Amino acid sequence: MGVGSRLYNCPNGRGFYGGVVVWLQYKKHFEITDDQAVKRAVFCTAPEIRSAGSNFFSEIVGTFVLVLGVLYLAEPEVGLGSISALPVALLVFGIGMSLGGTTGYAINPARDLGPRIAHAILPIKNKGESDWGYSWIPVLGPIIGGVLAALLYGVLPF
Repeated sequence: MGVGSRLYNCPNGRGFYGGVVVWLQYKKHFEITDDQAVKRAVFCTAPEIRSAGSNFFSEIVGTFVLVLGVLYLAEPEVGLGSISALPVALLVFGIGMSLGGTTGYAINPARDLGPRIAHAILPIKNKGESDWGYSWIPVLGPIIGGVLAALLYGVLPF
């Protein structure tokens, strides 16, 4: 197996490739856009108010709600046939509308890290920094939120 296929088969690799596709799609727009933060926002999340503790907690809570919800929706008794993905999509939408305003709700490390790496590597005109000082929050917060949700799911009686 080559390096390219190993990279594609890991979630952050897919996020990286997704970032490259987005860059190709919007290349002409990036060339005429001066706002560096807007360019970076296409690739990765950023907080509305920069507060590491609050932003970290926001990512933990958002991912906790997502994972706990998905664990209950994925139970065999909750089968919806061909529309079984719809409740998860609505859950993600609800999390975005209610909890996503503070950080842009990565709620998945691969949603932020892979595209952020693409932003750092790609030759985007006047792109600015990739904000690596913030990058740990949308990676570690979702990991902790997911683990806490799985632990709670394991002990809840219903």
